Amino acid sequence: MPDQLRPEFWKKYTLSELNPTEWEALCDGCGLCCLVKLEDDETNEVAYTKVACKLLDCQTAQCSDYPNRMQHVPDCIQLTPEKLQDIYWLPSSCAYQRLKEGKKLPAWHHLNTGSRQNIIQARKSAAGRCISETEVDEEEIDEYVVRWVR
Repeated sequence: MPDQLRPEFWKKYTLSELNPTEWEALCDGCGLCCLVKLEDDETNEVAYTKVACKLLDCQTAQCSDYPNRMQHVPDCIQLTPEKLQDIYWLPSSCAYQRLKEGKKLPAWHHLNTGSRQNIIQARKSAAGRCISETEVDEEEIDEYVVRWVR
């Protein structure tokens, strides 16, 4: 029997207790983790750019080949409960980050509303706000830093 979504699993279980289907369902689909980030070596401060991974559809903020993304983008990170403990650059709106911090899912999250469009309407998504890394000269990425990711 395949993994299924237990009712209100995000309220009842810790991140490490989620089955694979629940873990994937928790993702709000914002695409912000797929944006190129710049890290200051001295301060460790992370700045997001509006430059997206070549696989991210910049209109929908969905990966164009999610099941095979690691083959196309070797440095793509497969987020797990274990890795989540060491990743410090996820946006504050990220469902994984919020639950890790003991917070509730935002009102616009699809598990609360039943609609994946609400994240776009809430302006918490990269949809319609990013450009593909294939369109940007790598030397100019720092010119694409944005402030709308927090």
